[in-house]
Amino acid sequence: MSLRNWLPEGMEEWLPPASWKLEELRRDLLDLYRDRGYGLILPPLLEHLDALMSGSGSALEEQTFKLVDPASGRLLGLRADMTPQAAHIAARRYADQKVVRLCYLGTVLRARADAIGGARSPRQVGCELFGEADVSADLEILDLMLETLSSAGVRDAHLDLGHVGIYRAIASGLNLSADDEDALFEILQRKSAPDLEQFAGTKKLAAAAVKKLALLMELNGDVTVLKRARAELKSAGAAVQRCLDVLERASGELGRKRPHLPVHIDLAELRGYRYQTGMVFAAFAPGHGRELARGGRYEAESGANGRTRPATGFSADLNELLRLGSER
Repeated sequence: MSLRNWLPEGMEEWLPPASWKLEELRRDLLDLYRDRGYGLILPPLLEHLDALMSGSGSALEEQTFKLVDPASGRLLGLRADMTPQAAHIAARRYADQKVVRLCYLGTVLRARADAIGGARSPRQVGCELFGEADVSADLEILDLMLETLSSAGVRDAHLDLGHVGIYRAIASGLNLSADDEDALFEILQRKSAPDLEQFAGTKKLAAAAVKKLALLMELNGDVTVLKRARAELKSAGAAVQRCLDVLERASGELGRKRPHLPVHIDLAELRGYRYQTGMVFAAFAPGHGRELARGGRYEAESGANGRTRPATGFSADLNELLRLGSER
């Protein structure tokens, strides 16, 4: 076997001195999270598939390696994302605590990469905050995400902000099937006005709702977009206005604390919309097409009578951050 084909596609090995830098960054980040009051969890690499796929993990079906346990005969899964594991641990082990802060760092394995040429064995790092519904929790997580990038030497990141609740409020009255909702999601991600027009005609969607959906594709840019959105989506109802309140507060706080951070608003950004419920965010770097870190608000199981509790968090690939960092 040639050296080129020694490792499966999307897998990599680290050697000195890069591996030492990676270990130094790992220690720095865990110290940062501990100082901020986050408890470190070490979830297992392998779990029963039905447990791994529960809650927000259900969106990871196609990315999950599966195998049969020789001991029990049950189907097992290799974790593709540690965020659902953190939510499960919070529900099982910390159900009696009103607010829980957890962090994690470890390798995940994916049957398919997120993007062409992407890694299938990211070294995932992240923080999750459970039990706090106020936007202050999102700002706390955002600050930790940006501090994570800074610790890795990524100094020129810019931030994208969106809010899944705006789309949900507008689309709630359309009575779409799951397949149609997926199709509409793809159209908004592409920001394709002709496709939206054709889809709306085929599905006989109300003109007022289609106009609002079309507006979402246009409402992107710097924070001044929020003022326009406030006016043009006034008829969309109080729920949309509350979502804009959240984005205005978040962008205002970021502007005060990090005045040099470029913040981009995109109301058609529906990253993780199938399980996320509120503000979503992602960090990018110039010249790098993929996001460096991402996160947002969602509802996590609480461990009590099937109820949920508010949660927000972020995750990133430590390997990717180190490659892009300029000062370590």
